[in-house]
Amino acid sequence: MSTSATSPQDSSAARTSWAWLIATFFGIGRLGPGEGTWAAVATLLLWWLLCLFAPHHRLLLAIVITALVIAIGIPAGTRVARESGIKDPGFVVIDEVAGQMLALIIAPLRWKYLLLSLILFRCFDILKPPPLRALERLPEGTGIMLDDVGAGVYALLIMAAVLKFWPAL
Repeated sequence: MSTSATSPQDSSAARTSWAWLIATFFGIGRLGPGEGTWAAVATLLLWWLLCLFAPHHRLLLAIVITALVIAIGIPAGTRVARESGIKDPGFVVIDEVAGQMLALIIAPLRWKYLLLSLILFRCFDILKPPPLRALERLPEGTGIMLDDVGAGVYALLIMAAVLKFWPAL
């Protein structure tokens, strides 16, 4: 979530195409309002589709995808923040993709669990319980990304508890 403006500033400065494409998750960050929710929903739907067509090794696939999103998202977020002149642009949503993927890692592919992962992630992302607010203050793309990664970890932990104590949800 951004504490600054939520739309890109118009400027004549050159933009780094790959960074804007990745940071906005192929333009989803330009949907509004609720850019982060749009990105989380898109992530959930894409994950569900991927699992339908590639059902094997879901855990490994989720971990690899999440790691790649984080590794590519940090430099993309850094470039877009610098080029837009906004510290944590709301239209940068690749961080929501990473956080939502973390929330989905162990979620069974049933609508109740998928919906729960979405709700948990978005609640933690919006509320930013400690230490997520402190992570948000890290510099550039690292801060943009890590508070949402933390929200995804919180959602993952709650999902693990739900699966352990209420597996018939």
